[in-house]
Amino acid sequence: MNSFTYDYPVRNYFGEGAMDQALDAEMGAMGKTVMLAYGGGSVKRTGVYGHVVDKLTSAGKRVVDFGGIMPNPTYEKCQEGAALARKEQVDFILSVGGGSVFDCCKVVSAQAMLDEDIETFEHADGKMPSSFIPMGCIVTLSGTGAEQNNGAVITNEETHVKGAYLGAMPMWAALDPALTLTVPHAQFMSGAFDTLSHCMESYFGSPRGRNVTDDINLAIQRNVIRNMRIIADDNQNLEALSELVYDSAMAENGVLKIGKSTDFQAHMIQHQYGAYTHTNHGMGLAVIHPALYRHLAPEAPAQFARWAREVWDVDAKGKDDLTVALEGIDRLQTFIGEMGLPTSFAEMGSDASDETLHKIADTCVLTGGCAKKLERSEVFQILTECL
Repeated sequence: MNSFTYDYPVRNYFGEGAMDQALDAEMGAMGKTVMLAYGGGSVKRTGVYGHVVDKLTSAGKRVVDFGGIMPNPTYEKCQEGAALARKEQVDFILSVGGGSVFDCCKVVSAQAMLDEDIETFEHADGKMPSSFIPMGCIVTLSGTGAEQNNGAVITNEETHVKGAYLGAMPMWAALDPALTLTVPHAQFMSGAFDTLSHCMESYFGSPRGRNVTDDINLAIQRNVIRNMRIIADDNQNLEALSELVYDSAMAENGVLKIGKSTDFQAHMIQHQYGAYTHTNHGMGLAVIHPALYRHLAPEAPAQFARWAREVWDVDAKGKDDLTVALEGIDRLQTFIGEMGLPTSFAEMGSDASDETLHKIADTCVLTGGCAKKLERSEVFQILTECL
């Protein structure tokens, strides 16, 4: 393993009633004015919004409403939130939803405290914000694990770049699996695959020998797969939902990255595909992963073969590592289809023209943690194999 320093600052409230437990415990530290941030209308239809507003107003808080945060949140939306937070002198941001809401609020939290544009501050000047409006997260859609870290993925529609920002680290997160029961099945499965993707992207980084971080990772992958299969048959199974909500947190709280240089090449390709097509993140990952891994496995056959044996139960007897690895990738692709997720861009109904694919290949980030560093021509080839 590589050397590391590890700190885990997010306080997690997990289980039935976690939302109220968190609000009751944290209310005193929120200040007078609370920005309540959320996505579409689902939090209102399910009653979560009204419940949270009642809790806040009963505690004497002034609530500032910031709704309409879209999937793949835009830079413009982040700026809108930051301007509102400044205007209303917000003391605390309470974000309710999933990764898109949380990512947007992380940037809002940082931008509201900056005098200059955060795009220039981080990406041109290479500086990191150090002052934030504190925030907390109530998870109603799991999968991204965004409530566990300070990273945010934001789409700049002017530049067609879906890129990373560093914003606020949530002070706390409430993970009540029951809150995910009302999420549409396809959306939940997409999020669950994002969890599996996070695990795989961490595992397939370096170093590539055996280590405790990878041992934990492979166990979580098996858990994700087992419980996704349960949810595929019974999407109201609260025990399986609970497992997947915690899997999501474990995949992004840093534990699976300790001592590792991670991969995340599939994410980088999907981010740019999403920037040009505005498609679902988890579904895009489901399409990209098998094609990408068929290109990477020949460069790290032993690592892929171990994954195939221990996660997908591939029988390795009499087979070389690459044969075992490719069989594991085939099982991944079969699993994706069995979970009702797309296995091609055509199934997603999204733009897959040569022009768009070339733009994606020419602009996506090429990561250094892969089994090999891809050339842009190979990224284009991978994308064409996703058609």
